[in-house]
Amino acid sequence: MNMPKQFLRHLLFGTIAFLIAVSISTFSQPVQSQESIFTTAQSFQAASKALHQAEGALVAQGMMESQPLTRYVAVLTKDEIMPMASSSNAFGAAGAALVGDRLIVRGDFSNLSSPLRDYATDPLNPPNPNITSGVHIHRGEPTANGPFQYALQVSPSESGLQGRFMGEYTLTPEQLQALANGKLYVDIHTKQNRGGELRGIFKPF
Repeated sequence: MNMPKQFLRHLLFGTIAFLIAVSISTFSQPVQSQESIFTTAQSFQAASKALHQAEGALVAQGMMESQPLTRYVAVLTKDEIMPMASSSNAFGAAGAALVGDRLIVRGDFSNLSSPLRDYATDPLNPPNPNITSGVHIHRGEPTANGPFQYALQVSPSESGLQGRFMGEYTLTPEQLQALANGKLYVDIHTKQNRGGELRGIFKPF
């Protein structure tokens, strides 16, 4: 089977499996408000779309021909912010495709409380020159904040309250192990929620 057909087949099966997983997750949770269910559905849809974009980038680079592909998704919510959930109605999602030690990430966010934190005018103390945007990948436990790993490239809307992010990285052995163990996450920092407004752990898909 040639690569385009194989890729489309992977996307089809992946989407079906994703929708089944979402359905099971939804029915196994306590009753949610209509707004909450709608927001969750938007996030899962965005995660699926982002994952397909990440896989597409790998196909374009010819990296799926000789090594196996591992897929991850992260649904970004306010409830995963540590040590306390943020007050936000925002949602976001990320998809990641891993081949060897090469990780490609694509994602979206929307309805932020304020534009992304500008680390040029509001830096950490001490400043970190590698933090070039308000969307980051961190390594750490699911219930704790962990050290910064990478900044993602962000394309915000005119208002700054929604946008897309992307990144391509060569992971270290420690980062690969963290990804496999559910200890690599994406978070979004805004002017109103400087310590984090949304966060989501990469999970195998």
